[in-house]
Amino acid sequence: MHTGSDSRKHTKMWLLLLGMLFFCMETTNSKSQLSENFYASRCPNVELIVRQAVTTKYQQTPITAPGTLRMFFHDCFVGGCDASVLIASDKGDAEKDAHDNISLAGDGFDTVAKAKLAVEAQCPGLVSCADILALAARDVVVLAGGPRFKVELGRRDGLVSKASRVDGKLPGPDLDVTGLVKLFASNGLSMTDMIALSGAHTIGFSHCDRFAHRLYNFSSLMPVDPTLDPAYARLLMDTCPRVGSDPNIVADLDANTPRVFDNVYFQNLVARKGLFTSDQVLFNDFRSQATVVRFANNADEFKTAFTSAMRKLGRVGVKVGNKGEIRRDCSAFN
Repeated sequence: MHTGSDSRKHTKMWLLLLGMLFFCMETTNSKSQLSENFYASRCPNVELIVRQAVTTKYQQTPITAPGTLRMFFHDCFVGGCDASVLIASDKGDAEKDAHDNISLAGDGFDTVAKAKLAVEAQCPGLVSCADILALAARDVVVLAGGPRFKVELGRRDGLVSKASRVDGKLPGPDLDVTGLVKLFASNGLSMTDMIALSGAHTIGFSHCDRFAHRLYNFSSLMPVDPTLDPAYARLLMDTCPRVGSDPNIVADLDANTPRVFDNVYFQNLVARKGLFTSDQVLFNDFRSQATVVRFANNADEFKTAFTSAMRKLGRVGVKVGNKGEIRRDCSAFN
């Protein structure tokens, strides 16, 4: 014989189970809506259209590669891969206006804008800016000599872009391995994913103020970071003098092959030539050192890991189905 209390317990349990079932169905449905062939019937040439636009921009301005790749990463880590970083605000309070995003290269934004125009000319109102950014990020990697990989599509564009959402969501240049692992794990990415994605620093550059403290005021006893190779430190000092330095001066993230997507970045870490603290700690910390050495010694292993990590990154916080919108202009909500 069941009491009223037992009946209420059973009812609560069934409601809980039903709630979990609907959550699982929604999660599975969201994942299933990202597909490599999402536009096959409606805009079958979308990848070719984007690739042609990106290639033209890259040939005009090689900075297109690191600028676009970095923008994709910054977008996905703040509110998911929804092109919210592309929104412009007259009030200066959009995601792109946050301190950590001010240095995003204008060529990255221009690349997506040009690709969007080309896509809209053939497939109006069908392809999201988020998907165009994901495709463009893949294409610049290939153009710089990196691996080609399939991109899952079906994202919709987000409806929120606030500078206030950025703080603490992006890895700073001084983060240690513990902080890096925690930040990437919060986005469903493993330590191996984190190290592989850090390999994107094989292309691009940084302004002096992001690493100058390693050269001049690391500590009261050692002004120069002792983990820096001395010759490399002197090279950076020549590039970024302490007095009278032009704030527009930059240093390559990879001093050897700065425009080629390769594994030299990891070889630099082994040689103590990582530009940021957050780069060099990957070799200095025993938890990540073995992976860095493997990637330094085997370019194919790095490229395979990078491809896997990029596909996982592209799934972070995506809006699918009837969530979000398909923007007409990537810099403005509809």
